[in-house]
This record gives sequence, structure tokens and C-alpha cells, in this order.
Amino acid sequence: MSNVFIALQDTDEARPIIEAILADNPQSQLTHSPAMVKIDVPNRLVIRRERIEEITGLPFDLQRIHVNLISLSGHIEEDDDQFVLSWKR
Repeated sequence: MSNVFIALQDTDEARPIIEAILADNPQSQLTHSPAMVKIDVPNRLVIRRERIEEITGLPFDLQRIHVNLISLSGHIEEDDDQFVLSWKR
């Protein structure tokens, strides 16, 4: 099993995204570094717009993830409702 990961800036704007990732990906492993949060997940990581909106109580455009994105690994699939990283086989 190969991990995918996403690394985000550790900012107020990114914290609801991080919280949503951890809620929707129970196998996720979080690593804090100075000014950065890296989340590793076996095989597939899902970020759901709806979960972020539940956390913030505000509408959220998933394209805003890119503002705080530092790095990632995996094949990207995205639409208006979710952002998915996976290793396609």
C-alpha cells in the first residue's frame, strides 16, 4: 500500500481544510513542521467541500485549497465537490 500526501501551510485559512481531511480520512497521519502540516493517507485522500462548509459554516470553493498548498503526491481528481489524491492502478 502506497501513501498519498498533501502538505499545507499552517494558517488560519488552512485549518478547516486540515480538520476536514482528518475527519473524512480516518487512516490519515498528521505531521506538524514549522509553518506546515503534512497529511499522509494510505492509497486515497478525499477533501470534501461539504465537510469544509460544515466546519466553517460558510460556502467554500475547493480551488482555494491551492492558495495554501505546498506540495502533494498522488494522481489528482477534482471537481466542485471534492478533491481526491490517489494512486490509480
